[in-house]
Amino acid sequence: MSPSSSTSAASSPLSLEQQICYAMHTTVRAFDAVYRELLSEHGLSYPQYIALMGVAEHGPLTVSRLGELMRLDSGTLSPLLKRMEAAGLVARTRDPEDERRVLVSATAAGRDRIGALGDVPHQIAVRSGLSRRELVDLHRTLRQVTERLDTGA
Repeated sequence: MSPSSSTSAASSPLSLEQQICYAMHTTVRAFDAVYRELLSEHGLSYPQYIALMGVAEHGPLTVSRLGELMRLDSGTLSPLLKRMEAAGLVARTRDPEDERRVLVSATAAGRDRIGALGDVPHQIAVRSGLSRRELVDLHRTLRQVTERLDTGA
C-alpha cells in the first residue's frame, strides 16, 4: 500500500483508527492490564473488585441488582460470586422476604480486602497521566455517553 493510500484509509470513516469503539476497546484493555497488575497482589480479578466494591458500598444486594450494576448476566455473575464466597469475601443468603432471591453481602474479610485496596484508584489516576480535572471530565463524559447509548437519545 502506498503512503497516500494509507493516509486516505486512515481518514476514511471506516478506518479502524477512526472508530470510537476501537479507541474505547484499546483504552479498556490498557486499564484491564493496570488493574490486573494492581489487584493481583490482593488475589482479586477486576470483576471481583467491582463486585466487592458494589456489595460493600450498597449493602446486601440481590444477585440481579448486582448484575445490573456490573452489567453482567447471571450466567457470568454466579460463578464469579461462587469463587468469591469460597474465598470468604462475600456471603450469599436467601432473601427472607422472597426465598427465590439471593442476597450478596460483603463479609468482614471482604470489607478488610476493600480497605486494603484504598490506594488502587489513586494508582490508576497516576498511571493514566491525567490531571484530577481531566479525570473528572472524562468520568462525566463516559457516564453521559453510557446513559445516552442506553436510552437511545
